[in-house]
Formats: sequence, structure tokens, C-alpha cells
Amino acid sequence: MSGAITIFGASILVLLLAGYFGQKFLPPPKPKIVGIDLGTTYSCIGVYHAVTGEVDVLKDAEGKKCIPSVVAFRNGSVLIGYKATAQADHNPNNTIYDAKRFIGKYFKPHELRHEASRYPFGIRLDDNATAKFIVGTANDPQTIGPEYIGSHILSTLRTTAEANLSAPVTRAVMSVPAEFNELQRNYTKLAAKIAGIEVLRIINEPTAAALAYGLHKKDGVRNVMVVDLGGGTLDVSLLNIQGGMFFTQGMAGNNHLGGQDFNQNLLKHLLHEIDNAYGRTLTDPEDVQTLRDQTELVKLRLTDHLSAGVSIPLRSFKSTDDQTPVFTKTITRDEFEDLNANLFKKVLEPIERILQDVDMLPSEVDEVVMVGGSTRIPKVRSLVAEFFGKWPNVAIDPELAVTYGVSIQAGILGGMWPLTVSAIELQTQVRKIYLH
Repeated sequence: MSGAITIFGASILVLLLAGYFGQKFLPPPKPKIVGIDLGTTYSCIGVYHAVTGEVDVLKDAEGKKCIPSVVAFRNGSVLIGYKATAQADHNPNNTIYDAKRFIGKYFKPHELRHEASRYPFGIRLDDNATAKFIVGTANDPQTIGPEYIGSHILSTLRTTAEANLSAPVTRAVMSVPAEFNELQRNYTKLAAKIAGIEVLRIINEPTAAALAYGLHKKDGVRNVMVVDLGGGTLDVSLLNIQGGMFFTQGMAGNNHLGGQDFNQNLLKHLLHEIDNAYGRTLTDPEDVQTLRDQTELVKLRLTDHLSAGVSIPLRSFKSTDDQTPVFTKTITRDEFEDLNANLFKKVLEPIERILQDVDMLPSEVDEVVMVGGSTRIPKVRSLVAEFFGKWPNVAIDPELAVTYGVSIQAGILGGMWPLTVSAIELQTQVRKIYLH
């Protein structure tokens, strides 16, 4: 009997030593499963690396970690990401964006008419009361579902991953908004299936963000407010975390508030300045697109600087002596904040609503996590910090936090060591409250 125990103990020791030397000296296995954040405005793909436990958000051929969630149809070709956005002003009827707002969702006719009025491309209801985008020409119109728009974006992300990993990519973990119902989740899986990707698990975006920050492993952290402000939407969720279990206590948001709205206010201001300076309205699509690109750059620069300059040649204002005027303007951070003061205040509204509904004080929230590119804006961070009386957690790039979280979950499912606790999301009946 003692001999059998000795043999058993020796076998265990051999296995442990083999595992130790394998991790120390053998090349780590390549990630088997990727993590995908199919966003409303931008989309990213990442992997979890064995041994180091690091997450890598994969770059495309141009060195970009995220691509715009935009798909365009032009002259028989399909353009995706930055190529699609570059031609949007010249092809607005066939450049589709915000498809995530429509995926797997039923609409009443008046609801869809209201949503469709915000876009330059056509949208109609099909026989199942779901939205379809109208592309093509007036003589040859075609319809395409949001899931097919998503599949084009996912195919591009898959190509990026395969180029980085030098291996086929066929399995993934994906994130979705916490309020997505079963149908919306299934259509998200369908988009992936069309792109040749099997979705092994879907997790909520707030849960992914909490995983990225490792909040499930922190002592004393139970109530977490996740503020997700992206390019076009604001989503706020209050999570209760106990170990690896995540329970959503409340959700609220604004479907029409984000970085694009801040840009639009700045664009209107600059167009007004041009009108005053030259006595004419700027309408040329190329000049307007150049100015729109500049507003995005100004917003980004004001994140780290107190002022930013605009300088663009107004080619459509070229004079008879062939001189092209150049419009220059310096925008300060204070000016930008004044232009968007009303919008910034709206960021706090869903936070206040959730706390009111669950009867919780700001001081009872243990940690605040900021997610989404627009949470880089200093005014957004300072408003949230002032409200909670503590500085929000921004240790991870907010635009990549969800991708980090789904990639960690992908690594867990793929058995990539060092292993961590898998997220368990408890079912919730909480409905999301949309504010305007």
C-alpha cells in the first residue's frame, strides 16, 4: 500500500515538475480563442497570452488597434473601417454606421421612422419588423441586415488577428451591452457565424470592463459603477461583484450622447467662425470633411493640452487670382467645455437615476470604472470624480477596456495559464432606462 502511495506521489511530482519546466523553457502556446468588442463606433480584437498573462489588442496593417464600425458599398466593392469613413461624404447613402443600434431589434413603424431620420442612408422594416439598410442605386436598390454589416467588420478583425497570430482564427468570446436581449445576442452570434467565427461565450460589456481591471479579485470592492461613454452612446451599469459572480443592479443611459455630439458642437462653432470671417457659408463636402476631421483632432489634443489649433485651406473659397485662403483658429479647453456644457451635465443623469432606483448613496459605490474613448475628456472625468468624491479608475485605456476583458475571458476558455477566475453573470430582470 505504502509503495502505491509512493508511486502516486512520485507521479504527481513528475507532473508538477513537467508543468514548471514546460512553462519556463518551452515556447508558450499561441492563443486559441480571441476576444472581440464589436462596438457601435469602433471595434477591436485581442488575445490573452499564456505565461505572461498579458492582453494584446491586435493592430491592423496600418498599426491601428481599433477600426471604425463603418461599412460602405461603392462601385461593386465593400469598404470597411477607415477606408469607409474616408469616402463617407461623397457616398453617404451607401455608407452604413451605427448598425449595432439595430441588430436583432424589433421596431414599430413610428420608432424606426424616428431613428431613420438621423441617418443619411435608407432604413426600412422587413416582414419580421426588423430593420434593413437600403444600399445601391435608385434603379437597383438592395437591402442588407445589420448582422451582415457586423459580419464585414468581424471579417476584417479576423483577418487582422490571423495576420498577427499566423494561424487561423475561428473561435471567439464577444461582448454586448448588458441590456441586449436574447434575440440581439443571437443576431450578434449570427454576424460572427457569417464571418466564419464561432462564438463560445457572450459576456456583458460592464462585466468585461470589471474583468479587465481585476475588480473581482480586489478585497472590499463590491459595488462598481461602470460609465461607458463612446462615440455615440452613454451606458451606465451598477454591478455587485462577489468573487467571480457579477450581478447587474441597475442600468441607464442615453442612446444619443457621445463623442460625435461633442464634435458636432465644435464643428458648428467653427463653421460659424468661417461664416463671420469670410462672409459666406462653407458647404463644399471636401472642405467640410477636412474641418470635421480637424474637430476630432482638436478634441483629442485638448485631452492633454489646454489649447489646440485648427488650420485648413478652404479650397472652395479660392479667389479669382488663384489664392486659397487658410482658416486658422485656436480653441482652448475652456471654450470646448463651454460649447458642450449641457452635454457634459447629461453624463451624470443616468448615474443619478440608477442610484435613486436602488436607494444607494454615491459614497456606497466602492469603485467607478470609466470605459469608452470619450471618457478621456478631462471634463467628463472631473464631473464624475466630483459626484462620487473619488477619482475614477482609468488605469486601462478606456477605449480598450472591454476588449481586454473579453480577451481575458477568451484566455480562460482556452486554458491559457496563468488561469484566473471565470466570470459568472447572474440573471437579472433589471431594465435599462434611456434618458435624453
